[in-house]
Amino acid sequence: MERVDNPRIIQHYRSVSAISSKAIPTRERLIFAMDVPTHDEARRLVELLGDSVQVYKLGLQVFLAGAYYELIEWLTGKGKKVFVDLKFFDVPETVKLAVAQLKNRGVSFATVHGNDAMLQAAVSEKNGINILAVTALTSLDDKDMKDLGFKCNVKELVLSRAKRALSMGCDGVISSGLEVEELRKIHGDKFLIVSPGIRPVENRTVDDQKRITTVKEAFRKGADYIVVGRPIRNAAHPRQKAEEIQQEIAELFALPHVSGKP
Repeated sequence: MERVDNPRIIQHYRSVSAISSKAIPTRERLIFAMDVPTHDEARRLVELLGDSVQVYKLGLQVFLAGAYYELIEWLTGKGKKVFVDLKFFDVPETVKLAVAQLKNRGVSFATVHGNDAMLQAAVSEKNGINILAVTALTSLDDKDMKDLGFKCNVKELVLSRAKRALSMGCDGVISSGLEVEELRKIHGDKFLIVSPGIRPVENRTVDDQKRITTVKEAFRKGADYIVVGRPIRNAAHPRQKAEEIQQEIAELFALPHVSGKP
């Protein structure tokens, strides 16, 4: 282990001490949100992004384009990993059967958004898929919690739902980077945290995402993966933007270990 004696450098490294140590290939820590209306557009983006993106999140919009399984098969055939983000929420038996439909499809992640019984149902049929529980959408803030009738703030809801999800056997949670640090303090690092709502510093208030962080903020707080959609998709040069994000991630995860006291 490398020893660094410069107090300023040690303080800097300590600021990133929560960075994930899980054996995840660095370039797989970026997940691209494939929110497009057609499969032709999806395939065009995959070809354009090339090896700058290794993991694709397929949500409701592309699901409703039809031929969802065909797109999954096409992506896995190209060596990509697939995140099924359909936020299963239904009676437990229906959730169980829905997750079972993903068996042998090469899917790496799937989301569930529900109570204990729904989460247990999903876990019972995961068949090697990482089941991720949705805590609170990043488009919601404390005002939305009040409007929806919740008697708690967003952070309290995230922490409560994460605790229940992990006790039900989920592999991890979806959480804004704003709550990641507290989740790690309470529950340790033996589960996955995927953080959406990632925005460049100069683009913090231009869309519907309210609880947002930057790439570095999310990872420094302890996220294992980040989800990025619009900042890449809407860039003048999407592949270049994805590579810029990959470079940020690579720099964070290349930091040396530090021992000793300042």
